[in-house]
Amino acid sequence: MLQIRKSQERGYADHGWLKSFHSFSFAGYYDPAFMGWGNLRVINEDRVAAGAGFGTHGHRDMEIISYVLDGELAHKDSMGNVESIPPGDVQRMSAGRGVMHSEFNHKADQTTHFLQIWIEPNVRGIAPGYEQKAVEVTDKRGKLALVAAPEGEAASVSMHADARLYAGLFDGDESAELKLDPARKAYVHLIRGALEVNGQRLQGGDAAMIAAESQLSLTGGQDAEVLVFDLAP
Repeated sequence: MLQIRKSQERGYADHGWLKSFHSFSFAGYYDPAFMGWGNLRVINEDRVAAGAGFGTHGHRDMEIISYVLDGELAHKDSMGNVESIPPGDVQRMSAGRGVMHSEFNHKADQTTHFLQIWIEPNVRGIAPGYEQKAVEVTDKRGKLALVAAPEGEAASVSMHADARLYAGLFDGDESAELKLDPARKAYVHLIRGALEVNGQRLQGGDAAMIAAESQLSLTGGQDAEVLVFDLAP
């Protein structure tokens, strides 16, 4: 089963300083048909205006991943981390039993464009944690790079969740395949460009919700950047 969700079907919020597309129900956007997929709960595509950002706020018991596309995201949290997240870096914050943080775009003339991803953890009440790693373009070019996984497999950031996140860049004849467990779920989020997912054409912002499939095939990319999630049922 492969269900395509078009970019324009997502929820949308315009707060002036923040423009955000919601793949799943979030804040003021609610659709009972899209509450998450497997243990993937949130994908927000956010654009934060120059000099603006999210003030200090709290989270609990969630694995939160930030994937920056353009600009930079300044992060500060109650664990003492003060970091700048540039494009190509993957940041994971385990909220655990509670963490406070802020995210800000300090640039005076550039919008920060990033994906905010929430995955439900498989353990609760743990100490909060933070990790950030750079993923080289060469690791994603024409293939799927594992960027987040349990126990930090293959030099990825480590998640306290039964999930794996891959990132890839595809253009022209470049292609990749990924074996899937039919008992699990998968989710493909096309960040930009165009790409065929198991023969179905996606455009930037589109997604594919996948269940009961044994293989994922990515072909026919046109300046495509994609995230692939292997998820608990």
